[in-house]
Amino acid sequence: MNRWVRLWSAFIGMVMIGNLQYAWTLFAQPMVKAHAAQHWLLSDVQWGFGLFVAAGTWTMPFVARFIDKLGPRIFMALSGVICGIGWGSLGHVSSLEEFYALYALAGIGVACVYACGVSMAVKWFPDRRGIASGIITAGYGMGAAAFNPLFQSLIHRIGYADTFLWTGISHGALILLSGLVLVNPPADHRPAAAPVKPNVRRHHLQFDCWEMLRTPQFYFLFVAMLSIGIGGLMVTAQLKPVATNFNIGAAAVTTALVLTPLANGSSRILWGWVSDYIGRERAMFTAFLLQAICLVGATTLGRSGDRMFVLLMVLVFLTWGELYVLFPAVLADLYGTKNSALNYSFLYSAKGFASLMGSGIAATLFEKTGTWNYAFYGSAALALLSALMALFVRRIPLPQKSERHVLSAQPSVG
Repeated sequence: MNRWVRLWSAFIGMVMIGNLQYAWTLFAQPMVKAHAAQHWLLSDVQWGFGLFVAAGTWTMPFVARFIDKLGPRIFMALSGVICGIGWGSLGHVSSLEEFYALYALAGIGVACVYACGVSMAVKWFPDRRGIASGIITAGYGMGAAAFNPLFQSLIHRIGYADTFLWTGISHGALILLSGLVLVNPPADHRPAAAPVKPNVRRHHLQFDCWEMLRTPQFYFLFVAMLSIGIGGLMVTAQLKPVATNFNIGAAAVTTALVLTPLANGSSRILWGWVSDYIGRERAMFTAFLLQAICLVGATTLGRSGDRMFVLLMVLVFLTWGELYVLFPAVLADLYGTKNSALNYSFLYSAKGFASLMGSGIAATLFEKTGTWNYAFYGSAALALLSALMALFVRRIPLPQKSERHVLSAQPSVG
């Protein structure tokens, strides 16, 4: 079977799990209203979103290892069931603990699908890894553009609880079906390698995850990814509550929910392409600096009217989504491509910490202060920190193995 068929099948699965993250902002306020008698607050349900993302990112290192050994098909089937149960049951929970557990369960299913999708791009497209990875991650970030209006319509017509149920069933089924054609490539799958771009620095050594975790360069990248991740995840979780606080019209909110996923997905392809020509570090600095500016603009100029709010929300995502392409590319440049999927799963865990800060902590700040300014300004400051750190990525020395590990990796002679 053609490898592009497998890639686009994985893309469908990525769109489905992307909806579980990027459609969430539509459900937050209806859940709070439905559980008013239990005194649920916005921060209470937003902690659930943070746990969902954290569960998906923190379990990925364990999932990726088994996918390499057993293949993606069984994990896609299993994740379809898990996502269907976890997401589909959220509208019928009776306690916060039950809500947290079920949304975290859906997050584990998301981890399986995401790891399978990234693995397909890395393993089947060593010659076109940039565009293949861009397509896969764009599916996760862009698919909600088509589905958010549907989710919004269903919530108004049948209620948020039944919307959870029926989208859980349909999304779970599509994830399961999309995985039927996914397999790891044969051992002799060797397309011609793409030439190395002159502005991209690459390492000749291949690191496994344990060797990588012993190097300081990894933790530098981890802090940088954590810092830039918070702002976009905050807007993902809080877009509709923020719009309500800013007195933005319903039509503008709907427009933003369509355009922001498109910007999110486009940013991954756009900045990935740019990084091949100007270098990863320059692309990161430029995009992250613009992200800081856009976050400040969102909480200042974004209040001035519907059109300005939509424009700035789009710009926030257009300067944020690229982190999920640039960081794995930099990681592969520094640590080699042999174990890139598993290695990246450890770096990707930064998203879990970022989600907790962008969801629960940001909502708590709003409840205590009555304004979103602190959350937006704080996220902008962290994005600026990440931009400044990007300037030093090219200057930090390439990671090195100890002499003992280098010798053990060399084939014996005789």
